[in-house]
Amino acid sequence: MDQGSAAAQPPETTKGRAGTGLRGGPVNAPGAAAVGRPHSCGGGRSLAMQLLLAVVSGGYAVGAALGWGSQDLAEIMGDFGLSAAALLAAVSCYAYARTIDSRERPAWLLFAFSSLMGACGNAVWGWYEVVLGEPVPKPSLADFAFLCFAPPAIVGLLVLAKRPVTRAGWVCLALDSWLIGGSLLTLSWSLALANAARTAQEGVAGSVPRAAFSLAYPLLDIALVSMVLVLHFRRSEVNRSAVNTAIAALALTVLSDALFTSPLLGAGYQSGQLLDAGWFAGSLLLAYAPWGARRLPSGPAGRHPDRQAGRPITGSLPALTPYLAAAVCTLGILYNVVDGRKVDRVVVFTGCTVVLALVIRQGIMLLDNIALTQELAQKENHFRSLVQGSSDVIMIADPAGTLRYVSPAAAGVYGREAEELVGTELASLIHPHDLGRVVHEVRRFLAAPPAEEPTTRIECRFKSGGGEWLNVESTVNRHQGGLILNSRDVTERVRLQAQLQHSAEHDPLTDLPNRALFTRRVRRALTGRRAGDRGAAVLFIDLDGFKAVNDTIGHQAGDELLVEAARRLQDSVRAGDTAARLGGDEFAALIAGDAGRDRGAREHQVREIADRLRATLSQPYRVGGTEVRVAASIGVAFAEPGITPTDLMRNADLAMYRAKAGGKDRVELYAPQMQADAVRRAEAAGRLRTALRGGEFALLHQPVVSLETGEVSAVAAQARWRSGQGILFTPAEFLRVAEQGEGVPSAEAAAAHQPEGAFGTGRGRPAEIARWLLEQAVREAADRHAAGHGVPVCVRMGADRLLDRAGPPGSLEALLRRHGLPPGALVVELAECDPRVPFDELERRLAALRRLGVLVALDGFGSGYAGIGALRRLPVDILKLDPALVAGVVESSRLRKITAGLLRIANDLGMQSAAEGVDLPEQVLALRSMGCTHGQGLAFSGPLDEYRLRRALVRGTFPVPGGAVEPALAGGASGGAMAVRRGSHNETPVPPT
Repeated sequence: MDQGSAAAQPPETTKGRAGTGLRGGPVNAPGAAAVGRPHSCGGGRSLAMQLLLAVVSGGYAVGAALGWGSQDLAEIMGDFGLSAAALLAAVSCYAYARTIDSRERPAWLLFAFSSLMGACGNAVWGWYEVVLGEPVPKPSLADFAFLCFAPPAIVGLLVLAKRPVTRAGWVCLALDSWLIGGSLLTLSWSLALANAARTAQEGVAGSVPRAAFSLAYPLLDIALVSMVLVLHFRRSEVNRSAVNTAIAALALTVLSDALFTSPLLGAGYQSGQLLDAGWFAGSLLLAYAPWGARRLPSGPAGRHPDRQAGRPITGSLPALTPYLAAAVCTLGILYNVVDGRKVDRVVVFTGCTVVLALVIRQGIMLLDNIALTQELAQKENHFRSLVQGSSDVIMIADPAGTLRYVSPAAAGVYGREAEELVGTELASLIHPHDLGRVVHEVRRFLAAPPAEEPTTRIECRFKSGGGEWLNVESTVNRHQGGLILNSRDVTERVRLQAQLQHSAEHDPLTDLPNRALFTRRVRRALTGRRAGDRGAAVLFIDLDGFKAVNDTIGHQAGDELLVEAARRLQDSVRAGDTAARLGGDEFAALIAGDAGRDRGAREHQVREIADRLRATLSQPYRVGGTEVRVAASIGVAFAEPGITPTDLMRNADLAMYRAKAGGKDRVELYAPQMQADAVRRAEAAGRLRTALRGGEFALLHQPVVSLETGEVSAVAAQARWRSGQGILFTPAEFLRVAEQGEGVPSAEAAAAHQPEGAFGTGRGRPAEIARWLLEQAVREAADRHAAGHGVPVCVRMGADRLLDRAGPPGSLEALLRRHGLPPGALVVELAECDPRVPFDELERRLAALRRLGVLVALDGFGSGYAGIGALRRLPVDILKLDPALVAGVVESSRLRKITAGLLRIANDLGMQSAAEGVDLPEQVLALRSMGCTHGQGLAFSGPLDEYRLRRALVRGTFPVPGGAVEPALAGGASGGAMAVRRGSHNETPVPPT
């Protein structure tokens, strides 16, 4: 379909459609760019759209070149075909505008409106020419639609242009627009528009509106082309691909308009000719631009400033625009002069305004350049001051690696003058061991895209002026094919990091590797071994008796002993082995394997090393002028194929605990049975925890009977564990399970000698059982007192339990007050005292309890080595003989003498005496003859539940073998309740012998 201006035809016969605005329009898309990441539809879909666009446009061009086969079809395709293409562009722009939310959205709406006006104009033109078969009247609605196309498109282009930030920038934008538009107007007026204006006026004399219509379309074309060129040089960094596509559409449309307005083609133009293919392709490009353009993400990451830097000619085109415009304007004037025609007033006026605009623009640019020069000088001075005053060293190396600039800070950092370093090869200053790594990193950095990796960081050793190597950290940037290095001395930081790393991996007291470093070395030894090599071994070492050193001569002495033990351990292992301190008095050693030996030889070698360590660590220590002895228990575990570091160290730990349970001061090799035993103990401990929470514990009481009268003087509380099968386990049985479940294998031997009902503080479960026993015994005793059975209850407690600071202070006193137990109703049976227990604190604690009416019994007297010391220092009311003495008092004359002597001591000190484990009538008679006042055992009664106990208390007495007799020793308390004379045992008078 034809387009154009009045320059080719009279207004009556010309389709007056705005060429540039009609057949195409600008396009833009947020996030688009000329290069970069493909559209979200994918690169394949974009290529398919481009191929489809080429095929459709090419098909239209072929059809137009062949005349479409008939004049009617040519008119349909030239009118309604162009209308359909413009309508497609309008719908595409509108749909895209609804999907975005940015400042470009109004531009796309304007483009949609412009294309819609073009579609309406073509449709009206087709209605007259195809449907009605008559010429289009002038003016008509088609002319109005065509004239409404260009203004919205021009405004849309201005929206998409990069907005100036200053008033001078806005003035330059307006001047640039006029320079381009005025130059094109001058040239167009000289070539065709002046003739078109005269022709329009001569065709219809004095018809100013017709002349205006004839000139409006080309003038709008010139304005639109001016905006296109301005946008091309001032377009935003984003959406560049869509903008370029729009510029291509505009260029194609303007070219078609220019050909149409030429006298050669415009005179014989008819709808459907080849010229319509240009307008058709422009509309399709407009429809394609927002959806098929390749896009980059917005922001700095999507920009490629280095592209402009690589094309200096393209970058200088905006600066040449004013001169090119003046040249075009000059050509328009010269054309009139050379042709011999009179220079038109429009050309003269336009040329003068173009020259004036050029002068104004150059003046603005001159002022701007002066301001920029001053600003640049200020910034240059500023940055020169920063560089020269910076503590960091700034160096510039050319592509060959030679230093071309070094900042003055080099003298203070490297101890070398900057002038001395200039011209030096950078590689000669880097430590040879670091050079390969640095070269590799630099090559990798230079090969990486600058947009993805603008900088990198390199740390290496740099040679100083004094010859030593400094640790230097450098930030590296690209610079004209070379490098800019911003370097700083980090030697102190590296040293501090090394110290911190050493502190994190070594024990602060002994400086041996700690558990974390030891575990890593074990892991390295396991992963680095050859397949089947089981030579590596781990030794776990525990110092037996170390706690006594801390408790007797102080923690400072204990630390000195640990340091000496660590030194001995370090000196005793081989060069390739590792000695470590795991914590407290626990050490470890990693013995490297020897693949050249068989298993037996390797085990023998490791056993020899372990025995040597044990002997060395067991030698006397001289600490603070005092000779101290400790022993060493060592567990050994060998590495097996596929074993993990955790399992290997666990095996050594199990072997070490087995060595401690087996008597200490020995070496034990790990065996798989140890793990099975540990699992079994853990399961038993789990059952015990469940029993404690589920109320499976029962409290029994065994009567304490007067050996003279048979009266029940007190009851001894004893805990029992009722298993799922109904079996009651004694304290010695379930306490052993509890302590082993808590990871204390040595409790097995101790529990074998533990009297029934005795509980120390222990750890974990034993302490909970002891707490439960005390609370339950006090509660039931209070209930019996309320029922009229006022016999005291005896509860065994360890000394460390009484001094336990982990529990709430005054917990025993609070328990007595809560249940209202009267004075004298509770007897605390103090288990044998460890000499490491602070007797001063224990004496104060027992004295406070006695003031509340609590009686104190010394339990297990006659066994161990601490009984006499406790009897001498502690306020004791009752002395209880150990069951081991009672068991042999009949058969052994030696034990009879010992027992008689202990009872004489108790009697002389005014104490009550009680024997535990009295199971035979002969024992009752023997003990009574020696002066023992009370007995507890199967000779009278076993442990009773609450119901049977109350029945026994109602009865009140048990039969005494041999009847009531006079005691062999006078001065003891008479039978009956366990009454005790008050006062200190030091004040008790001793009767004559």
